[in-house]
Amino acid sequence: MLKTLTVWNLALIDHLQVNFDDGLNILTGETGAGKSLLLGALGLLMGQRSNIDVIRNGGSYLRIEAVCTIDNDDVHSFLENNAILDEANELIIVRQINRNGRNIIQINGCQVTAAALKALSELMIDIHGQNENQSLLRPEEQLALVDRAVPDFEKYMETYIKAYGQYREITKKLNEKKAASQNYTEHMEMLRWQNDEIEAIAIQPDEDREIEEKIKKITNTEKIANLVKSTYSLLADDNNGETVLIALSGIKKNLDALLKYDKNFATAKKIADDAYIQLQEISYEVRDYIDDIDYDPTVLNMLLRRSDDIERLCRKYGPEVDNVLAYQKKIKDELDEMENYDVIIKDMQSDADLAEKELEKAAAELKAVRKKAADELSKRVKEQLLDLGMHNAQFAIQFKDTQEYSKTGTETAQILFCANVGEECKPLQRTASGGELSRIALAIKTVTAADDHVGVMVFDEIDAGIGGKTAQMVAERIAKIAAFKQVLCITHLPQIACMADAHFYIDKTVQKEHTVTRIKKLSSGEQLNEIARMASGIDITAASLDNAMEMLNNARLKKKRMEK
Repeated sequence: MLKTLTVWNLALIDHLQVNFDDGLNILTGETGAGKSLLLGALGLLMGQRSNIDVIRNGGSYLRIEAVCTIDNDDVHSFLENNAILDEANELIIVRQINRNGRNIIQINGCQVTAAALKALSELMIDIHGQNENQSLLRPEEQLALVDRAVPDFEKYMETYIKAYGQYREITKKLNEKKAASQNYTEHMEMLRWQNDEIEAIAIQPDEDREIEEKIKKITNTEKIANLVKSTYSLLADDNNGETVLIALSGIKKNLDALLKYDKNFATAKKIADDAYIQLQEISYEVRDYIDDIDYDPTVLNMLLRRSDDIERLCRKYGPEVDNVLAYQKKIKDELDEMENYDVIIKDMQSDADLAEKELEKAAAELKAVRKKAADELSKRVKEQLLDLGMHNAQFAIQFKDTQEYSKTGTETAQILFCANVGEECKPLQRTASGGELSRIALAIKTVTAADDHVGVMVFDEIDAGIGGKTAQMVAERIAKIAAFKQVLCITHLPQIACMADAHFYIDKTVQKEHTVTRIKKLSSGEQLNEIARMASGIDITAASLDNAMEMLNNARLKKKRMEK
């Protein structure tokens, strides 16, 4: 519910505050007084775009503030999902547009974007005017109207969208595979040639590093031999006199002798024994290496040629051996896939057929619930049209198969309408006049009001082009909607105004050489005068007042009957 709307510096509005009531809030006033400015302010609070041109002359900013009560789980979820403070079931929305172009939007003190504000407002407020009437002529809106009437529609749509996505993904891959097969012959020849080239070299993992080590060893054979011989000579060469092992052997003997006199040399003796064994092992390895040293230029040439072959493959398919082997595996996988094309296509087609069956099933379920909802909606709307004075009206929602799957299903919706006996029902956009379209839209709103969760509905001059008995019927429909939710209604018709739970009068006056729009909540007596003015014009007579009183009394009786 919208409790309070406060506006600063919007066009003719200097400062204005309205405290709305539950039920039906009627706003009346002379043409040009500024009634549409209030709707404009409300529109800005719903995230509509604006610019600095709407700021009042002399003002540095435009500011709009609304205080609302929350009775909608969707709104609570929105606040939670967007990390917006949610306390005491109250919502304070502020939007300020500065003359420097800066736009400030806050919800319960949290800064948000215009997109977030728009998303929130759609959960709370539904503005219905002549533009919304025209939107009813669009095929996509007619389908959306049916979908909103389907119980648990999200469940059916989610199932369909999931099946639709899977079908699209599978068929896309199938078509890509079929398209790619047109170049298979040429591509297979190239892949086979590349695979043969790699297999001819028979490259092995890490082979390049192993060959590099072997080449390094062979090309440095002389240096290695000299170093090995020198090492052996120092360790154990009998022709070299005093070697490390001979010296260490003498140390061991001395430590053995010392142990006879002092046991503290036991550790030193053990270390010396271990060192002797380890150095002796080193001498054996070095001696054996000397025996194995053999410089063979033939082996070196073979290794160099092998290294060149591997380097050439790495330049083409590398840069490393692992990359070459990975590329070869990829080639073999591709070749295997191409050679088994028929089997793969068969399997993919089978998956596509299965996915299409699931999609077909989901589409049929979606169509069935739409058809049921459309029939029920058509019946209820037709009943409302009869109450609105369209006694011969025919209203139906027809579906047309699109012969293909889309994000919204396999059908489009079309509203068929005729107003007179003997006429053929035709698409709404071809048959309904402006006044008929207004009544159709109102009938739909009346039928759906109790089912949606939007708490505030705004009617912007829905009475355009109607009068007399039809105006009275429209008034009753709006009053019925106000039984389910808060309604704000701008009207020029006394039949509608007299149904008000709260009546506000908007006018403009000149203050300090500036035109200012004002709003006032009318008392019972003031409402009587306003109804008389609306019914008879400027000159209010005793007869016009009596007529206005009768209209108000009749309105009260009708509202009491509605409550029952």
